[in-house]
Amino acid sequence: MSQWHTVAHVAVEPLPEDWRASLAERLGQRPRRIGPWAELALYGARLCLDAAGEPTLPAGTQLRIASRLAPMAAARAIAEQARVGLPMPFAFMQSQPSQMLAALSQHLAWQGDARFSLCRDPHAALQLAQQDGHMTGSLLVGWVEEDRRTEWWRLVAQA
Repeated sequence: MSQWHTVAHVAVEPLPEDWRASLAERLGQRPRRIGPWAELALYGARLCLDAAGEPTLPAGTQLRIASRLAPMAAARAIAEQARVGLPMPFAFMQSQPSQMLAALSQHLAWQGDARFSLCRDPHAALQLAQQDGHMTGSLLVGWVEEDRRTEWWRLVAQA
């Protein structure tokens, strides 16, 4: 098992009121067609890479994101739209964690192994990512709770 060096760790809780404006400024535009949960993931990941001094996520890095509840606001919107008989293409897409992974890939200029999991404990998610990350020796791990918290670790295996 690899020993890991933490290159950067960012925890944002509570969220600043202007976090969305800060993200849009950092990206040069507001992300489109993704929900608030995916935006929050992107906000935290970008803060972590900035703290690590990395303009993009290095090739070969494994990306692991976990959450206790995932995008619940989008899930509630889908339930309400289904209840009243409205079509739901955007709300449905925003409820899918895979859309968050696609947004991260696009905005971090990265392709590779990305996984999302539901989990009750951020430290258990981090440990699982470290056990799984030995193949590449490079990890970006995030914990995202909608409208409350985003926490990220940039880790590299020690030689």
